[in-house]
Amino acid sequence: MRRATTLSAALVACVGLVVAGCSSGDYADTQVPAAARTSSAPAAAPKPATSCGNPVASYAPDGALPSPSALPPGSTMDRIRQRGRLIAGVSADSLQLGARNPVTGAIEGFDIDMLHAVSQAIFGDPDKIEFRVISTADRLPVLEKGQVDIVARAMTINCERWQQIAFSSEYYRAGQKVLVPLGSKATGLESLGGKRVCAPTGSTSLDALRRYPSVVPVPAGTHTGCLVLFQQGKADAITGDDTVLAGLAAQDPYASVVRMKAFTTEPYGLGIPQGERDFVQFVNGVLDKMRTDGRWKASYDRWLKDLGPAPAPPKAVYGRTP
Repeated sequence: MRRATTLSAALVACVGLVVAGCSSGDYADTQVPAAARTSSAPAAAPKPATSCGNPVASYAPDGALPSPSALPPGSTMDRIRQRGRLIAGVSADSLQLGARNPVTGAIEGFDIDMLHAVSQAIFGDPDKIEFRVISTADRLPVLEKGQVDIVARAMTINCERWQQIAFSSEYYRAGQKVLVPLGSKATGLESLGGKRVCAPTGSTSLDALRRYPSVVPVPAGTHTGCLVLFQQGKADAITGDDTVLAGLAAQDPYASVVRMKAFTTEPYGLGIPQGERDFVQFVNGVLDKMRTDGRWKASYDRWLKDLGPAPAPPKAVYGRTP
């Protein structure tokens, strides 16, 4: 039974790596160029620490959200509308956040619902999206190189990343925890001295392991890759956001998430290329509307209810200046 679970997870990981594009509309599959697929390369050295003020502060919407027929001419949104589709970087193997439905083949989840709302606001159609499946480490490069319009992939907002891209307002507040074998007595990372702990390359989860020198970091391209290593006995635990770990535990009956207080705060934002402030403001208008019209809660109840009753959506914080 354990072997069957391992093979199943391995198959999911292979699908995530081989299939590099998928659409919610009638668009041809797309391939992220090899130069952008950095998940197998060594992690780049982190940039020097910098201050960006309040990292979750974004750009305030510029007035009321315009209708699809009234987008400002020459704006980023108008350019996307003329192209005929929103190009989005996503995960296809993060259960509940962004994962491929094995029956329909569609990519779905809480992160994906944010993109459907943006598509609805631009086109009047929630499915005018070309999905480009990317790894955790691909998130910044595909935005910096202009290969996608937006990234929705459980991405934590922080000052270092603001140096490279722009962020929407916070749309979810996660926290880092630990996944261990069922029956483990572990109470957190501090109790895993000498153990091998997996986290994706390019993630804040891997960065956080540096604060626990007694554990042995094990990098992988994705959290599904970590699950495969965990099931193969090559990793003793996995660390990551509670949202992601809940999805991994749902795939493996021999794993469980440690009942512990999250030891980091992970505010999720939608990533947008620098220099496209108008699009950030537009997306923030979309998120503001979702917070108040019930769509945010409906999405939470569909995908994340196993984490507990729906909290209030994170309040938008504005005031960022160029």
